[in-house]
Amino acid sequence: MITITFQKEGKLCLGMKTDRGILDVEQAVAAFPEYQDAPTTVGDLIARGEAGKALLAQLADKAGENSSLFLEEETLQLGPCVPEPPKIVCVGLNYKKHADECNMPYPPAPLLFSKFHNTLAAHGDEIELPQASTQVDYEAELVIVIGAQAKNVTKADALSYVYGYCNANDLSARDLQFKSSQWLLGKTCDGFCPVGPYLVSADEIRNPNDLRITATVNGEVRQDSNTSDMIFACDEIISYISEHMTLQPGDLILTGTPEGVITGYPEDQRVWLKDGDVVTIEIEKLGQLTNRLRKA
Repeated sequence: MITITFQKEGKLCLGMKTDRGILDVEQAVAAFPEYQDAPTTVGDLIARGEAGKALLAQLADKAGENSSLFLEEETLQLGPCVPEPPKIVCVGLNYKKHADECNMPYPPAPLLFSKFHNTLAAHGDEIELPQASTQVDYEAELVIVIGAQAKNVTKADALSYVYGYCNANDLSARDLQFKSSQWLLGKTCDGFCPVGPYLVSADEIRNPNDLRITATVNGEVRQDSNTSDMIFACDEIISYISEHMTLQPGDLILTGTPEGVITGYPEDQRVWLKDGDVVTIEIEKLGQLTNRLRKA
């Protein structure tokens, strides 16, 4: 199942991507009251797992030929595909070639940091460059979206706790990031975690550890790798985090970025993101996440 959120009448609504367009779930439930128990928010859909997905799929089939219930995706203003994550947990330095380009040793365990709700942005949003930074960088990342409470889960069971996956751009102000040994400041500027456009359920992804991942800036390919280059694979990451904190439905885990970021270039070749730059993150089966940067 592939879902989005979109703006309608001042609020974010749940949409389901179909061959007929985007099903307006709220409107479809109103049209077919027998499906009033169908999930109408991303949080509800994730929390209800397979049962929620099945009910939503039935609603989409029922909506059938009622064209008024389906919207053209291109006309919609999207929201973050997971708009209310309880936590945003990020893994740093998790691709071999990225560690190599930064001349840093592979970490013995996942390096964790966090982002906050203020960093969330959507596909198509303009993202303001922070006034306090002159060194903003892009990072294409695969996001794991947790689907069930997870505490002390084994690596063997870890992927069974996943609802799905999406794209993210872990935007990073490098001059702020490296002001101290803690990366938080450079990672938590407003809008620095666009996610989307789609939330894709796990059954659509055969192997999250084998997906092509790219980033382009103004049409120029900057990152082109595969999630198979991760130092810690998705199941390892989930298991490790769950040893230290309880993961909740809707939590986002950003799994790291491959080589090709600006900070990996020789110092005299670094051209940081600037006003008007357009960055597109694309991961196999997850669509394209595009944002424009603008001056404050």
